[in-house]
Formats: sequence, structure tokens, C-alpha cells
Amino acid sequence: MTTDLSKYNADQLPDAVVLGRQRYAVIVADWNSEITYAMAQGAVDTLVKHGVQEENIDIVHVPGTVELTFGAARTMREERVNAVIVIGCVIQGETPHFDYVCQSVTQGVAMLNAQGKVPVIFSVLTVLNRQQALDRSGGKLGNKGVEGAYTAIRMANI
Repeated sequence: MTTDLSKYNADQLPDAVVLGRQRYAVIVADWNSEITYAMAQGAVDTLVKHGVQEENIDIVHVPGTVELTFGAARTMREERVNAVIVIGCVIQGETPHFDYVCQSVTQGVAMLNAQGKVPVIFSVLTVLNRQQALDRSGGKLGNKGVEGAYTAIRMANI
């Protein structure tokens, strides 16, 4: 069974007046850019759709998925944001590199969340092949960036 991950209940989000005053950061890995840029666009479009002002959305590019943690930490330290969305894509290859990258970013985001400063939303695809990534970055299973933005809004307004 396939499910579109981008379907959500917009009634659970605060009104546009509240969102218009909030700031969000999208940290996007440039590695696998065909996938990550589509996810980032989905996140930005969703934030704007629900009332976040475009000038209140910071987009920070980092080389790869491992660097997402540093990008998020630095953004949280240097800017006042209500939530951070990290966007990356790791496609399994023939070596254990996949496992190390996935562990690194997962632990890094968990550590940042444990600090409790602002929510850091994990919109990182960890997939077995390119098709699975395409399916989750605007394909038949929706756009994980859209889901990340929705989650960021919810978490920023707890």
C-alpha cells in the first residue's frame, strides 16, 4: 500500500497571523540535489501557504547530509528561529558509508532536539534506491519536505 506522505490536516495549524510573525530555517544538503531541492521547495511552499512570510524563511545550503547538524546548530545559535527543518537524502550504496551517514545525522538531530531550544525537524530520506527518493520528493508518495514544514509549524506552536 502506498501512502501520500504530504496529506495533513491543516485545521491543526495556527492561523496565518501567528505564522506571519514566526521565522523558520530550512537547512538543505546539496548532495542528491534533484531530490533535496524539490523537498526544500515543498517545505518553503507549505510554510508560505500557511502564512509564514517569505522573508522569514532562511534557506541554508550545506554540502551533504552529515553537515546538516552543523548547519542547524549554527543557524540556531546565530538566528532567532521558531523551528529548523533539515533536508537531506541518503541512498544506500554498496559500502557501509550509508549506515555511518544515517547514524551521524540521526544522532545529531536528536542531540539538537534534546537541547530543547527549538524543534529540529528530520526531513532526511534514507532510501534503498533513487526511485524511492523520487517517490518521496514530489512523486507518488508525496513530498517529505511538505511533511517537514507541517511538522515544524506544529512543533513551533506547542
